[in-house]
Formats: sequence, C-alpha cells, structure tokens
Amino acid sequence: MNETLRGLLRTLPAVEAILQRPKIMASFSDYSRRHVTDAVRHVVAVYRREIVGGTRCSVQIDEMEDDILRYVRQHDRPCLRPVINATGTVLHTNLGRAILSQAAIDEAVAGATHYTNLEYDLHHGCRGSRYDHCRSLLCKLTGAEDALVVNNNAAAVLLAVTTLAQGKDVILSRGELVEVGGSFRIPDVITACGARLREVGTTNKTHLSDYERAMTDETAVIMKVHCSNYKIIGFTETPQLKVISHFCHSHGLPLLYDLGSGLFLDMTAYGLPEEPVVSQAIRNGADIVTFSGDKLLGGPQAGIIAGKKEYIQTMKHHPLLRALRVDKMTLAALEGTLRLYEQNRAEQDIPVVHMLAQTEEDCRKKSEALQRAIEWEHLAVTTRLMGCDDVVGGGSYPTETLPGWAVALAPLNSSVTELEEALRLGDMPVIARVHRNWVLLSMRTVLEDEIPLLCQAIGDAIRG
Repeated sequence: MNETLRGLLRTLPAVEAILQRPKIMASFSDYSRRHVTDAVRHVVAVYRREIVGGTRCSVQIDEMEDDILRYVRQHDRPCLRPVINATGTVLHTNLGRAILSQAAIDEAVAGATHYTNLEYDLHHGCRGSRYDHCRSLLCKLTGAEDALVVNNNAAAVLLAVTTLAQGKDVILSRGELVEVGGSFRIPDVITACGARLREVGTTNKTHLSDYERAMTDETAVIMKVHCSNYKIIGFTETPQLKVISHFCHSHGLPLLYDLGSGLFLDMTAYGLPEEPVVSQAIRNGADIVTFSGDKLLGGPQAGIIAGKKEYIQTMKHHPLLRALRVDKMTLAALEGTLRLYEQNRAEQDIPVVHMLAQTEEDCRKKSEALQRAIEWEHLAVTTRLMGCDDVVGGGSYPTETLPGWAVALAPLNSSVTELEEALRLGDMPVIARVHRNWVLLSMRTVLEDEIPLLCQAIGDAIRG
C-alpha cells in the first residue's frame, strides 16, 4: 500500500467522532443510537473498501453524513413494503398478486382489531366453525352445495386429493401435468398425497376412451387441471367437461377440477378470450372445484374448494385440514370481496377486475395525466407516451395481451438503468420496465390515487 493510499485512509473519521457530529446526533430523536452506530460503521467500511479499490479519491464528511442518514432511513423500513406496480402485469406474483378492495381491507382491519366470532356460534352461544363464515356466499355465487376455504390453492388440491384418493389411483390427462410457480407440480402433489397417478392420452390429445381404458377397481377420482399458465395449440383434442362428468358419474367416481385462477365473471366483455368460470364448472358436472382467492377473483391469498357436500364434509373432518386452515383476517377479507360480487360491484370496486376492465383510452388518459404532472416539475427527463402490451399475469391468459399506454422516460443526466434502479430503491419503490432506451411506466396497473406518489417518486429519482 502506497503512502497516498495510507494518507487517504487516515482521513476517515473514527466512528465515535462521526457520532458526535450535530447532524448525526439529531437523528437520535428518530432512530436508536445502536441503529445509527451500525449505519456509521457500515458507511465507513464502504468508504474504506472504495479507497483501497481505487474508486474513491477523497473523503468529504458532509457527503459521508448524507450517506449515513440515507442508510439509516433505508434500513429502518419494514421488510414488506408497498410499491407502485408500473409493469402492466395485473396479477404480478412477485408483487403480491391481487390488490384488495377497500371493502376487503375494512373487513380485515375490523377482524384484526376486535375479538370476533371466528369459532363461536352467536345464535346458540356455543362453539362454532371458522369454515362457516364464507360458505353461504361461496355457495350462492358458484351454485355449489358446499364450500371450504384453506390457506392457498396448493393446499386445496392437496387436501382434496388426499381425502378422495389416498392409496388409490388418480386419472389425469398428460396434457394437464402442469407445473406452476415455486416448482409446484401436479404429479408430485398427487404422489405426496399418497395417491397413484395414472396418466392417460398424449400431450395434445386425450379421448374419452383413454379414460375408459385406465379405469380399474383402484381408481378413486378423475382429475382435470385447467392449463391456465400455458397453451397447447394446433392439433389438439380433449373431451368436454360435461362428457367427462357423465362418464365419472356413470362409474360412481367424483370429478375433481383444479381451475387455478378462480374466475367468477365472463371476461369476454373486456376483450379477453373465454375462460372457465367456477359456476360453469359446477353446472357442467364437476364434483369438486379448487381455485385461488388472490388471482382473478381479486381477493386475499386463499384456496377455495367448492362442490358436492358429501365430499367437502369428508374434507372438513380430515386431520390435514388443521395444518391448512385459514386465519380470521383472510376470511374477513375474502367475505368483503365476495360481497362485492354479490352486490354486482366487482368491476367498480375490486382493483383486479377494474384494471382488466380498463379500456385502451382509459390507460391513455392516465398516461397523459402523469406526463403533465412530470412536465410541470421541470425535471431533467424526456417524456413520451407509448402504446404498450399489458398482461393479466398470475398464471392466467398466458398468450393474451391487453392494449395499454405507458409514460416513457429518458433521463438527461443519467442512464436508463440508473433511473430504473433509483425508482426501485426510492422511498416509494416504483417497479418499471426498461424498453430499449426508455423506462416504461405502464399505467393500467397504477391506481388513480397513486399518480401523485408516482410523480414524486420520479422527481426524487431524477434529482438524486
């Protein structure tokens, strides 16, 4: 190490000396001394590495103080934080999928801040069941005889298969052996349930005769899985649900249908292709339907099982259910969501449905509003409106896009990647896309009341 380098290292102030500086001492009123001390040590260590690595040629105490306080603020935040989703992906799994409606939030807060009748029967003054709370609404909205809520759809499939087919055979088309997020594979789930998978048909074609040939005395259930996260196109064929249902019932077997996304509305009205709706699946003869609460339904994370009472009652008495049971806040939020469907207010009040229902013109208007707000701030950035393709996400409509609009940003004093990072690391993180030499902010997934916050976040990122 040369003398110049040693001299520069000697200019680094001691930790205790930094802690005595007025600007740092003032932070003790908002943050613990231990937290601030950890920040000082971290920044000093960073500066030392930069000096040794040749990337820092001076030590400015004012700059160091700003770096310390920035570190203090960043590391005092909760780990789970709100972000602005400007990606155009409505059901973004990495960003928590569905945003809850205000009605769902109000119900969840009420359930969290008060004692509730979670497992108490108010009418009879005795112990009740948590599984009764959303049951009637789910039955009304889906046409099912009974319903059960667990903690996610993987749990719903696990419970259903274990209850109906443990030690027995499950018949499933090869074209439906799906893998969803987190390496959740249907064949592995069936095996984990203690059942045996009987694959039938081929990847692209499965006939009713394939199911017939696979039938044995060991067959417990025929399973259908909706391929919501991929498409097989071209030379394809599979029996209609009604046909498979009739076949199952003629052999005294239940038909289990994993729908995945849990759609309650006809999405063709919003320009999307037809997708199976839960109530249609029930009408077409599925005995058990499983689906998620936080995808197209637009509610909290939950796994919902709807169908024939005889099967669901058996599931309610299975010992596995306790490990999969749902909590009071989820039930409250789910009930708040379901009531919006009951009141025909889903398009207006459920954010996911509202985002999907937005027209291209709606997205353009929001883009124009954001562009005006940015230009009013006179920031060192070029703005431009661009048409873009938005997607549903969440393992739904894998090949479909929604026409939308985005505000494109090109910073004048930094790179596009630097701006994207600054937006992502800001006080209100903004998750955007980089397209060529632009940062794209797709407005379909930005709520109206988030536009001022987004504009402020852009200003903070540009100004540094």
